[in-house]
Amino acid sequence: MIKITNLEKNFRIHQARSGLGGAFRDLFQREYRTVHAVDSLTFEVEAGEMFALIGENGAGKSTTIKMLTGILTPSAGEIEINGFDPHKQREKYVQSIGVVFGQRSQLWWDLSPLESFRLLRRVYHIEDEAGLKWQERLIEELDLGSFIQQPVRKLSLGQRMRCEVAAALMHKPKLLFLDEPTVGLDVLVKQKIRDFLKSLNETEQTTVLLTTHDVSDIEALCKRVLVMDSGKLIFDGQLDELKQRWGSKTEVVFQFKRKIGKEELAVSLSPFECEINPVSEYALAVLFTHDKLPLVLSAVMGSFEVTDVAIAETSTEQIVRNIYSTTSETNGVASHG
Repeated sequence: MIKITNLEKNFRIHQARSGLGGAFRDLFQREYRTVHAVDSLTFEVEAGEMFALIGENGAGKSTTIKMLTGILTPSAGEIEINGFDPHKQREKYVQSIGVVFGQRSQLWWDLSPLESFRLLRRVYHIEDEAGLKWQERLIEELDLGSFIQQPVRKLSLGQRMRCEVAAALMHKPKLLFLDEPTVGLDVLVKQKIRDFLKSLNETEQTTVLLTTHDVSDIEALCKRVLVMDSGKLIFDGQLDELKQRWGSKTEVVFQFKRKIGKEELAVSLSPFECEINPVSEYALAVLFTHDKLPLVLSAVMGSFEVTDVAIAETSTEQIVRNIYSTTSETNGVASHG
């Protein structure tokens, strides 16, 4: 579905000189610097995949999405999506994709969503019975019936975003771009949109590209994650692999039969560089690198009477924070699938 090869986007930015003299010189001779917003990006996506593209603000995600949707022309490299070159075959290409930008609306503000859908069907030349049945399915599964005839300007954010998703899918695209689709939405609306997207992917094999800062969206929808930093792809793999790579710390909570102090437990764990924290009168939490799990379990259970053990995985949210806090170290690491 998507094949990206050595994709690049560079911007020339005017460097303003300081002071009145500098401003005067800028009138006759401007200085520029080149910013590499996207740098040698390469990846492939199979039809029917649901994957997330994540990174800090300024990592190059939005620029990448704009090139993939045909809004921006690449400085170098190749894009092939569903057999099209987005910026060279834009008119035909856009009929095969759907796009939802969380901060931009494709609905007509003073019309009802139903009228907007009718106009979109005309734009995409969808006037047959199958098109109406598809529209009815979107209205039903996204639960739009109670407000479908109200003007868009009177809808809540959650209601409008569900209509935006329906509008993006009115022409039954093979590929759906979702840029922060659940930003600002309450938990119930988020869940409704996620459930619908999973159903859409299962029944229609729609390929979904998600960019988001909401980690719960990634966990609910995507198995594969691509991580960008400073325009480069620093990770391309499964969500589980991401957890292993950046979620390097494991926490185990031991419940003991008698009271055990931090110092007493630290003696048994001294070879393993563990962090020990009290949880309750009879429980201690031990934090250590994941590879030492068997050794730590063996050392503690061989030295003390343990009544319960709980192993806590690092949350995906914490992992993403770890990535963002260490990207200066990992920048330039070769991506792998």
